[in-house]
Amino acid sequence: MKATRFFLLLLLIATLSASAQTQRHRIALFAPLYLDSAFDATNTYRFNTSFPKYLNPGLEFYQGAQAAIDSLSRAGAPLEVFVYDTRSLTPLATQLAAPELANVELMIGQATAADARTLAEAAQRRKVPFISATLPNDAGVTANPYYLVLNTTLRSHCEAIYKYLQKYHALDKITIYTKNGAQESQLRDYFTEFAKTTIAPPVKLSYVEVGRAIDASQLASSLDSTRKNVCIAGSLDEAFGQQLVQGLSLVGRSYPIQIIGMPTWDNWNFSKSAFRSVEILYTTPFYYARPTPLGTRIGAAFTARQNSRPTDLFYRGYETTLRFALLLLDAKSDIASSLSRKGNTVFTPFDIQPVFLDSKNMNLDYFENKKLYFIRVANGVKNVSNF
Repeated sequence: MKATRFFLLLLLIATLSASAQTQRHRIALFAPLYLDSAFDATNTYRFNTSFPKYLNPGLEFYQGAQAAIDSLSRAGAPLEVFVYDTRSLTPLATQLAAPELANVELMIGQATAADARTLAEAAQRRKVPFISATLPNDAGVTANPYYLVLNTTLRSHCEAIYKYLQKYHALDKITIYTKNGAQESQLRDYFTEFAKTTIAPPVKLSYVEVGRAIDASQLASSLDSTRKNVCIAGSLDEAFGQQLVQGLSLVGRSYPIQIIGMPTWDNWNFSKSAFRSVEILYTTPFYYARPTPLGTRIGAAFTARQNSRPTDLFYRGYETTLRFALLLLDAKSDIASSLSRKGNTVFTPFDIQPVFLDSKNMNLDYFENKKLYFIRVANGVKNVSNF
């Protein structure tokens, strides 16, 4: 049904543009394309037949966005899209002063924290939305109702995990394994905060600092053989997480264990033997592994052109551009107040909510996508959990 509504909207765009002279809406797309480092002053490609890996992320995001723009163009959507290279020799602040951006109505970006702040500030001055498509944090932005974080923040991941523990593991032994570090302290603070503010009964959390060199005997001493052990990786450090999983897989044969990981685990190769003997759960805001007719079609078109399979960044660029371009066409000048509107689902049913960092004053700081998938890994195979 969602796919039907989506294509009906494209058909409506085509009908309207064919029957009347429609106002054209402007979108600015920002991505790290590194064009100035890939081409010299004569527009000659610098790397002969090679292709540096650092060019891939920005290029794939752009290719996904371009595929969405092509779909809209074929439907007759009245859009003008301007693309900017955030790794150009021209500073981002200078690019933002370009005359064609004077009347832009929507900004979309694959940005670093520093660039996201700059783009969010520019969007606020223009009173148009900036959609941060890939950065998983707020970039230090506050009091900006034009800023949307699409890649869910760590705070929201921790909140979702805490609610999961309350619902399914209230009587189990829950242990968070951690090490020294600012990020690790932040994770602990999030869980402590949720325990204090939850309306439901809080769960009991134990913390074990295992350091960087994880010892299997230390892990075994923290487990309970009489009940299920929920073991949480209290760090985004992927090397730490992999060592923790390997250690728990060694001692886990004697204990009932479930491991809960961090969103950084989404890129892991779970077919490795170390991951096959334990049950793993982690959260992610995007999940493109389930086949859909649209995803299959655009993926096949990408493979035919590039002779390779698209990564998640291609689908992210496609989904973000298409979804919010459709919102712009529908809401027009009211798009900033329509960011949390449901519908126009491409792959992900976004749950966009306002975020208030200061609960006392209730000042809107930004919008955030709160939709999270719980991915369960068993015997090296990933599947979406129903939680």
